[in-house]
Amino acid sequence: MSMMKPSLQVRLSQHLALTPQLQQSIRLLQLSTLELQQEIEQMLEQNPFLEADDEASSLDTAPSERASATELSSEQVRERDGVDASDSDGGEAEGALAEVKADDFGATERDDWENGTERDDFDGISESPARQSQGDDELDPLERNSLSITLQEHLRQQLLGTRLSAEDMAAVDMLIESLNEDGYLADTLEDIAASLLPDDPDEDTLDELLSRLRCALGWLQNLEPVGVGARNLSECLLLQLRGRPAEPACDVAKVICREHLELLARRDFKKLMAATGADEALLKDAQSLIVSLEPKPGRAFTRAEANIIIPDVIVQKAGRSWKVILNPDVMPKLRINDYYAQALRSSRGPRGGTASEGHANLNARLQEARWFVKNIMQRFDTILRVSRAIVDRQKNFFTHGEIAMKPLVLREIADELGLHESTISRVTTAKYMNTPFGTFELKYFFGSSLNTEAGGNASSTAVRALIKQLVAAEDPKKPLSDSALSSMLEEQGIQVARRTVAKYREALKIAPANLRKAL
Repeated sequence: MSMMKPSLQVRLSQHLALTPQLQQSIRLLQLSTLELQQEIEQMLEQNPFLEADDEASSLDTAPSERASATELSSEQVRERDGVDASDSDGGEAEGALAEVKADDFGATERDDWENGTERDDFDGISESPARQSQGDDELDPLERNSLSITLQEHLRQQLLGTRLSAEDMAAVDMLIESLNEDGYLADTLEDIAASLLPDDPDEDTLDELLSRLRCALGWLQNLEPVGVGARNLSECLLLQLRGRPAEPACDVAKVICREHLELLARRDFKKLMAATGADEALLKDAQSLIVSLEPKPGRAFTRAEANIIIPDVIVQKAGRSWKVILNPDVMPKLRINDYYAQALRSSRGPRGGTASEGHANLNARLQEARWFVKNIMQRFDTILRVSRAIVDRQKNFFTHGEIAMKPLVLREIADELGLHESTISRVTTAKYMNTPFGTFELKYFFGSSLNTEAGGNASSTAVRALIKQLVAAEDPKKPLSDSALSSMLEEQGIQVARRTVAKYREALKIAPANLRKAL
């Protein structure tokens, strides 16, 4: 008979519970600037203990002049808010601010950073264009937008001096309202007429309205900007060519815009010469003329807010180094309402007494407000720390441009700051850095590594910049293929496969060689 030996297994596990305070800290960290502003406005409406402090500067002062959120003790927070330490159970939550590991979150949380730089070169990450001019007369986008008018307003102003009847003016106004943001008439005249008449209209009435709309369209297409009111690209370009001086190149351009735009898009110059009867020189002049036209007449009246990015941090030159500061314009100024906090403390009653349900609820709201302020401070402190680490790693970028970008992955910054990759992923998503060279998303500074013949490595961002330079310097008549670009990069000691070159080229929105070919 065999004996069963009892066994004892002891399993130890470490588990961190996600408290509501910690959950809020994580959520605030991943919000964009706009989303954070909305969150703050909502909290100001819901929590009576929280108020905006327009005169305060606690959140927008330099870190050297204030204690960071992680350095503030619970006792300091209570003293600042005028609340006794016995009011709160913040000690337990305070400890929950310790760094959280990915295993505590589950698969979704891990995917946030595992799909980052290690598996993606951040292709397609776009940055706002750098200013080409820094003249004194250049207006801020918001200021410029406040002084501008819409396309519709611009067109109506031009109609003020015309002698149109009330009916014709109404017809033109209807067409103006039907324009899209590019200045095109998106709907057909038949559809516009049908929308103005009841179901099953009389044919004579419909014909009369269509005739009036056609006349109105003629008036509209004679207004500025030239090309407005066109129903397609061909008509838009022809309207602009209509006012050009009569010359052979213009005549050829009209034929191309009217019948052969597809051949021009394909750069099929042999068929274009056969279709138009133009020689190589004349066709080249016609091509240059077409390229100079505006395909979107309403572009100049597009409202500026859609292209505005508010940076979270600002990088400035400081001697031979670079200084990183938080953008004071995005720093919220919040404080605990001292009056309500003092009133709550005064109404607490004898120490050790049982608090009423109402008093407990108010105390919870006060604690909520306190944690909200602290978590916001921690958010900006983390953004600043990560931004400084990025600038320190990418000093060459600020000196020589993107061609000098170094390989960088989330893990490097995480290890340096003692944070987790998931935290770095949140910080670098939808957070922007203003530099003398433009405004970039923080993720722009991360890129995978490519091998070099010297045994070192090159950043994928730098390789993309080099590809951009090579294409810009190519002979337009003999554009470089992806294989040729790969060979040229290899000559410079950078080993990049042809398919990788094609991937980077597409990310840069550069057309293939056959579509870049010119006369």
